[in-house]
Amino acid sequence: MAMRNAYVDQFPTEARVIKAAFWSSFVALAIGGTLGLVQALHRTDVFRFLQSPDYYTVLTAHGVLLAITFTIFFLVGTFTWAVTTSLERGVVDSRFTWGWYAMMVVGSVLVAVTIFSGFLEEAPEVLGAPLNADVLFTFYAPLQAHPFFYVGLVLFVVGSWLAGADWFWTWFAWRDENPDERIPLPAFMVLTTTLFWYICTLGVALSILVFLLPWSLGITESVNPLLTRTLFWYFGHAVVYFWLMPAYLLWYVMLPKFSGGKLFSDPLARVVFVLFLLLSTPLGIHHQYLDPGIAEGYKFIAMTNTMFLLLPSLLTAFTVVASIEHGARQRGGEGYLGWLKALPWRDPVFTGMALAGLMFAAAGFSGMINAGMNINYLVHNTWWVVGHFHLTVGTAVALTFMAASYWFIPQLTGKKLWNQSVALAQVLLWFVGMTFMSNAMHRSGLFGMPRRTAEPQYQGFEFEPAVGTVGEINMQVALGGVILTVSLALFLANMIMTSFNGTSHEIPDNTFAGTLSGPEDSPAVLDNLKLWTAIATTLVIIAYTLPLASIVDSGGLFGPGIDGFKLTIGADPRLALELLTEVMQ
Repeated sequence: MAMRNAYVDQFPTEARVIKAAFWSSFVALAIGGTLGLVQALHRTDVFRFLQSPDYYTVLTAHGVLLAITFTIFFLVGTFTWAVTTSLERGVVDSRFTWGWYAMMVVGSVLVAVTIFSGFLEEAPEVLGAPLNADVLFTFYAPLQAHPFFYVGLVLFVVGSWLAGADWFWTWFAWRDENPDERIPLPAFMVLTTTLFWYICTLGVALSILVFLLPWSLGITESVNPLLTRTLFWYFGHAVVYFWLMPAYLLWYVMLPKFSGGKLFSDPLARVVFVLFLLLSTPLGIHHQYLDPGIAEGYKFIAMTNTMFLLLPSLLTAFTVVASIEHGARQRGGEGYLGWLKALPWRDPVFTGMALAGLMFAAAGFSGMINAGMNINYLVHNTWWVVGHFHLTVGTAVALTFMAASYWFIPQLTGKKLWNQSVALAQVLLWFVGMTFMSNAMHRSGLFGMPRRTAEPQYQGFEFEPAVGTVGEINMQVALGGVILTVSLALFLANMIMTSFNGTSHEIPDNTFAGTLSGPEDSPAVLDNLKLWTAIATTLVIIAYTLPLASIVDSGGLFGPGIDGFKLTIGADPRLALELLTEVMQ
């Protein structure tokens, strides 16, 4: 029989929900990660067993399962743990908690069934349309999915909204019992992240419910593609920070603990999360620098907003590194850099998170390239962007989550980690594999290798990298993909074997790191969530009112007729070009 620990004894229902959310994320990671290897081998022409149309089904499933399902399921588990632990109280109504988890599961299954039906030779017709959704992770028009795909997304997002309501409900109950207390830092991080999630998902909710779902059901004849694209990117960049926030939370409250020290500054951590609440949403247009129909002035504003968002990341780097250094010096580390040797590098939890943070620093540099208008023009539609994406969600987020799982799962099961050496090898392999793959993707982007295509090779044309050959770079991508898949298999094996492992004799405690500078050193206004939400909403209104009004004014609320464009593109290229120009202006 497994030994119980403090968290499971105090919050048995919450522990079961968190464990279920984590295993849901692991299932999505297993499927989506395997499909990533399929893409890497196909695109690099190393090994192909897919028909080209099926590649886009794989690409859609890979993006949705990893960028949405895996990340957000792990997030809701982490945030539920952070709220209940820091507030030292359980959720108000466990039935409500199980309700939002069930809604997210149903939404995920509905989306997955719709996507994977694309592999069938002849997808079954449901509601008068083929059951498929080869619309990629971004899913904006003119690509159209089956209505079930959009319904599944709605259920998943609404489930995440209800999860946020659950965390706020728990905080309200705690506040009534502790009216004069400052919000504990982990709970503060959860609440601010939830608020900006509510703000940023309004765009994608509007896009699906008002435009894409009625269009897929035949209620409306067409949509304005630039409008749905803009509404997606209103949400699409902010969702990156929604993935990152649980990683940031773990870096702030757990990394100092594992290194043997304390968090350098609670006030700085609060400032960072307030800045993310304020700045994460009003900059999505920087993903649309190459879109005609949006004035250059609006794009310049988005670029400026994006540059401001570098500040919280730089503050995080300073605070977390200072906290780790404090821990190392508490362990006897000395010298300007000698303290690095005193860190617990044999601990897979610490090492995985530390390497994830290092990769995120590299992602920050490539992100600055993406944010600049003139340089972005060179790399936007290339594999450079895919390399950047794999450094952020693929490493900073995924590697942090996997490393944290080596601490969470023993906490939630009361069982000892199956094999710590395998866990350490796994996080190192992920770091090495992603180094190979993302480096090659960035290099490919610099010489123009396109993204979002099954076959980037062209007859009568050869890409010319400045160093090496295309074949060598492709092999680097394939090698990275294989190493990542081996790492993923080791992670899943460790999680499964831990669940069936024997009794643990030493359960790690579930407390957070202490602080060198606590909440009492920060102004109380930082905890004024109403104020920051009002400012964040105002900034979004300022950033998006004029661009959206301009798009609707020039293209109409439902566009000039996408269906007409689709019918004529093959018959009369000149007319198709005229229609395309009209749609995008």
